[in-house]
Amino acid sequence: MTAPPSSASPFPTPAPEPYRGAPERHPRRPRHPLAAATDPEAVELTAPVFGPADVDALDADLTRQHSGAPLGERVTVAGRVLDRAGRPVRGQLVEIWQANASGRYAHRGDRHPAPLDPNFTGVGRCLTDDHGRYAFTTVKPGAYPLPDQSAWRAAHLHFSLFGTAFTQRLITQMYFPGDPLLPYDQVLAAVPDAADRHRLIAAYDHQRSVPGGALAYRWDVVLDGPAATQTEGSR
Repeated sequence: MTAPPSSASPFPTPAPEPYRGAPERHPRRPRHPLAAATDPEAVELTAPVFGPADVDALDADLTRQHSGAPLGERVTVAGRVLDRAGRPVRGQLVEIWQANASGRYAHRGDRHPAPLDPNFTGVGRCLTDDHGRYAFTTVKPGAYPLPDQSAWRAAHLHFSLFGTAFTQRLITQMYFPGDPLLPYDQVLAAVPDAADRHRLIAAYDHQRSVPGGALAYRWDVVLDGPAATQTEGSR
């Protein structure tokens, strides 16, 4: 996926306490019992179906979705979606969502006092091509504190990838190299293996960076196998 980690790990020893999630997100029993899917095939038949007609080319450029230009450092993030054998996965729906350059999401549940950007919604999507490639243009997200103010999140993008059915979904996060908050990010620290943590960090791509335009980063996603990209559910 990305370049192999150097011998000098950016993660402190011991690692920070892993993030366990906000209590209000946890299932509550018996008030909110979990619903069992007794017929997975029926779930897939009634779920949304995604295809080329559902995705517009503008969806992948988060800097051109409004009448004005968003604030922040322009970046492009590109890579390939691969299976365990290194073969490209075609027609994969890839979605991202993120905070703006000030570290705030365009969501009513975000109470961080950082300013909203009227020209940045923070969501994008695209389909992988015949070579498994995807690409997004956006602004680099800012850091923000966790709800209990105990720590700061490093800059990151949320990724969602759909397979051929709605129930085939991978959700993960991508980080930026050189971020001083990487050693202290509790969500990243929840990944127990150091090599897996390094695979969640993109590589700076100088050749694709555009002077006066956008810095470029490369990040590949492996869907399964021993080198599979860590998912949020695998923490």
